[in-house]
Amino acid sequence: MSERTNKIAIVGAGSVGATIAYACMIRGVGKHIALYDANEKKVEAECLDLNHGLQFVPMATIDGSADVNVCKDADVVVITAGAKQKPGQTRMDLAEANAEICKSLVPQLIKVAPNSILLLVTNPVDVITYITLKLSGFPRERVLGSGTVLDSSRFRFLIAKRLKVAVQNVHAHIAGEHGDSEIPLWSSASVANIPLHDWAVMHHGKLSVRDRVEIFQNVKEAAQQIIAGKGATNYAIGLATAKILEALLHDENRILPVSSLIDDFHGIRDVCLSLPSIVSRSGVEPPLPVPLNANEEAGLRNSADTIRATIRSLGF
Repeated sequence: MSERTNKIAIVGAGSVGATIAYACMIRGVGKHIALYDANEKKVEAECLDLNHGLQFVPMATIDGSADVNVCKDADVVVITAGAKQKPGQTRMDLAEANAEICKSLVPQLIKVAPNSILLLVTNPVDVITYITLKLSGFPRERVLGSGTVLDSSRFRFLIAKRLKVAVQNVHAHIAGEHGDSEIPLWSSASVANIPLHDWAVMHHGKLSVRDRVEIFQNVKEAAQQIIAGKGATNYAIGLATAKILEALLHDENRILPVSSLIDDFHGIRDVCLSLPSIVSRSGVEPPLPVPLNANEEAGLRNSADTIRATIRSLGF
């Protein structure tokens, strides 16, 4: 990727795509942000609105178009385009419609940005990441999904709230599918280097079994709660995606639970799912050998089977 441009192309100027652009602007991620959407009036309006705020953020070039050539030579292409999740729908319900959109989009994108890294945000993100990998022909490290980066942030927020500590001091991951079969990695969770199962601090409590059940349930139901109230999730996924983009463009070697192709992890292979992985300018490395207890391993296998079944049903 070129140090000169650090160009980010965002496909889809809806609430998620526009918020990713806004988060990148504020954080100074990328010197050139390009928005692409088939809705010309929408993408031009979003671009104009963003440009009107340039005075207040680190300098960047922001443009938008209904022509795919706006993505030309991007270092990273972020794909958010797809059908929106409606109240009561699961992410997997979107699979067929969004897979068809990918079949049309991906060949166009790799033609104009052949050296890019592809970052998938479209749901169901694990399925769409796998399909994009196959359609693009790119090596595994150059195709990744936002995965459970947001789920893990929700997880940490809820743990921190219960224990009355700063969320930045909580280290815990959600793994597997970004969806109903995801699993919490309780066994490796910690607060300030203290294993969570050993945490018992005066005035800050200890997590009971009931606390753990409620926290995980709230993580899984968070998106539906937000969608029911305002129609879409956008702020947190915008910030989460900006953080992934920082890791890619700034070569941070940051550990993030992104979705990527699993070759052999506890016998799991040929599926995209989320596990803590190192993300740098080269893309995503194979997942780290995080310890799993027997229940977590069984849950991860079940999650892999759920994702793989949907992938196969779509002919991939």
